[in-house]
Amino acid sequence: MFTRVERSAILPASGNVLDFESSPVPFRSGDSVAAALLAAGASPLRESPVDDSPRAPYCMMGVCFECLVEIDGKQNQQSCLTKARPGMIVKRQHGARMVG
Repeated sequence: MFTRVERSAILPASGNVLDFESSPVPFRSGDSVAAALLAAGASPLRESPVDDSPRAPYCMMGVCFECLVEIDGKQNQQSCLTKARPGMIVKRQHGARMVG
């Protein structure tokens, strides 16, 4: 379970909302996409291309690649290293990246 270290009652700034699978996800300034999604309870974020097992952010520092998502139409984006910004469209990644 993801829990923020800081326990303050700071609310997301008005307008700090991204779209995840057609649902609005508010985020705090400075949040990564992975942190925003985990704080909103969105998990898993992708499926393994090997056996379709569900995967979710693990290391939160760009080493494990378990947090891959599609952001604004680009596949294989590390959500833990991508800063959340208003209006971005995030989708789960299903299997391997499409080549084309």
